[in-house]
Amino acid sequence: MRLPRLGRMPEQPVDAFLLVSFGGPEGPDDVLPFLRNVTRGRGVPEERLAEVAGHYRHFGGVSPINEQNRALIAAVEMDLYRHGIALPVYWGNRNWHPYLADTVARMTEDGVRRAVAFVTSAYAGYSACRQYREDLAAARAAVGPSAPSIDKLRHYYNHPGFVSAMVRSTRLALAELPPAGRDRAHLAFVAHSIPTTMAASSGPSGGAYPDQLIEAARLVAEGVGGGHRWELAYSSRSGAPRTPWLEPDIGDHLATLATRGVTDVVAVPIGFVSDHMEVRYDLDVEARERADTLGLRLVRAATVGTDPDFVTAIRELVLERLEPSSPRRASGRSGPGWDPCPPDCCRAAEGRPTTTEGPRPGFSTRGGIEMRHWTAYAGAEEAQTDGRAGT
Repeated sequence: MRLPRLGRMPEQPVDAFLLVSFGGPEGPDDVLPFLRNVTRGRGVPEERLAEVAGHYRHFGGVSPINEQNRALIAAVEMDLYRHGIALPVYWGNRNWHPYLADTVARMTEDGVRRAVAFVTSAYAGYSACRQYREDLAAARAAVGPSAPSIDKLRHYYNHPGFVSAMVRSTRLALAELPPAGRDRAHLAFVAHSIPTTMAASSGPSGGAYPDQLIEAARLVAEGVGGGHRWELAYSSRSGAPRTPWLEPDIGDHLATLATRGVTDVVAVPIGFVSDHMEVRYDLDVEARERADTLGLRLVRAATVGTDPDFVTAIRELVLERLEPSSPRRASGRSGPGWDPCPPDCCRAAEGRPTTTEGPRPGFSTRGGIEMRHWTAYAGAEEAQTDGRAGT
């Protein structure tokens, strides 16, 4: 699917803010319909869906992501109001209520002409960025020519507000460790793994997803101070074993740390914006159980959530569109990055279907936040799909 330049600056002023996310079930009765949405058209057996539904039922059938998005929306609304930015705030999801197509239809009914879209993924990549751009284009196409134009805001992995929020949460996690282990604690930065072919195609010239993660981890480690050793690991790998994904897996990484004599570890979910299911299950349950068997003391840093610095970062990204002369802040070596994304940036792997029809429940599949909990594919399909960012 060739995308329009969603980030192009039309003449009409910005008159709305749209938060775009993945969605998740909000009760036991939602779990299987949600999983069917996400895997629609992929022939996933019902017994496999029932198996992965158990991860949600471990938490009462509720994914935290929707409630956390509500909290973020409330914080953004208040922050915009306090700074005199009069924009109505909307919310649309890829795979659960409120669906993005429904939200764009409501925006159209409300007379919105041009919105800026903030995606709950800080990085480049197909599922982290491009697929959301496809979602926006498909939602607008479903509504028709009266739909508002929607400008996706740029990546923010190195925005000072994102970095400082992660620095704060990492320091708080370190404080949970006993003094004897705190100073020598290892920082294990964690992000969602994706197939190496997807990583290679991320960004305008390739390799942007792992490069951005490494840069974000470096910035946070430097901000934390104390000379802690750190490395980047990945979670939520799925698919056929023969398909290479980004490594090391966090469980394998913990095992390696144990052989080095490390005793205390802080898991820093650098690849995620909120404490959604993949953080709560893959890190808080699976990684913690692995650490216990290895004799490691593991604590987890919180994601940025509604940290005031992160909320400020969102406002500053909006101001970049409201007032083009506004500073485009970025920490580190890479600068603020491209904006808008080039139309052919982060294309899907060859052979993977892209979104060409109007939005429907599950109209884009298997990418983004919480991917691991519905993976059930085999064979070549594994190499054609990827995970987040995203959360």
